[in-house]
Amino acid sequence: MDTSSFLQQAFLLSALAFAVPILLAALGELVGEKSGVLNVGLEGMMLVGALAGAAVSYATGQAVFGLFAAVGGGMLLAALFALLTVTFKADAIVAGTGLNLFALGLTGVLHRAISSKAAEGAYTAKIMPEWVFAVIALLLVPVLWWGFKKTRPGLQLRAAGEYPAAAEAAGVKVSRLRWSSTLINGALCGMAGAFLAMSHTNSFAENMTAGRGFIALAIVIFGRWSPLGAAAAALLFGAADAAQFQLQSQLGTQYYPLLLALPYVLTVLTLAGFAGRTRAPAALGQNFDQS
Repeated sequence: MDTSSFLQQAFLLSALAFAVPILLAALGELVGEKSGVLNVGLEGMMLVGALAGAAVSYATGQAVFGLFAAVGGGMLLAALFALLTVTFKADAIVAGTGLNLFALGLTGVLHRAISSKAAEGAYTAKIMPEWVFAVIALLLVPVLWWGFKKTRPGLQLRAAGEYPAAAEAAGVKVSRLRWSSTLINGALCGMAGAFLAMSHTNSFAENMTAGRGFIALAIVIFGRWSPLGAAAAALLFGAADAAQFQLQSQLGTQYYPLLLALPYVLTVLTLAGFAGRTRAPAALGQNFDQS
């Protein structure tokens, strides 16, 4: 294999690795938004998943236990969000922002407490291969597309997000459906966090999500609320992340701040260019009192 082919292959693998966590989080948010639930707390759920995955895999010595813990941690925080917004009708933006701040503080405190008791002040997560997460993420894309388009639960989910009153009249338990979709969102965000702590690296670091949850929110819009669109958008953002690291190696560290901002600039341009041209689920972010 010549140098050019090797670099191209390395770039593609790197782009996929960067795309996986934001794709998992975006697919989770897509499920939630299809039911009418807008959750801006993806960062928080990913952070909790990352810490839970790293800590439990370290404590048990088993990567699979860490993965289950990460999924459970994401779901636990998602349940808190559903309780506030679906059950108690709190404002989704306020609740999601509070969730992010709560998770940032909680994971920071717990991380320091665990580190202080670990040997030599550090704990190392058990590694789970990146391809495991990549396969799950890529398989979910056609599964969700088929589920939304071809199944009765998918139709009910979309009805809850578009016409909740009509869905209720047809016998759909809208609140229950929104609770379920929020928990699925939490599970996939927790898995995305596990990828960061157990595959992308082998440890937890404070605020290690670094805005990926907000990028996932942008991807849902960029992908026009479609699993296939979300996958394409995630790969684009993954390529932008991979490109900035490759350019750093070629151009030197003097351009580091500018190149580091590349994925986030792309996020802003995406929101500016596409947000007004796409149609979200009609009842997205609207509270609904089910009788």
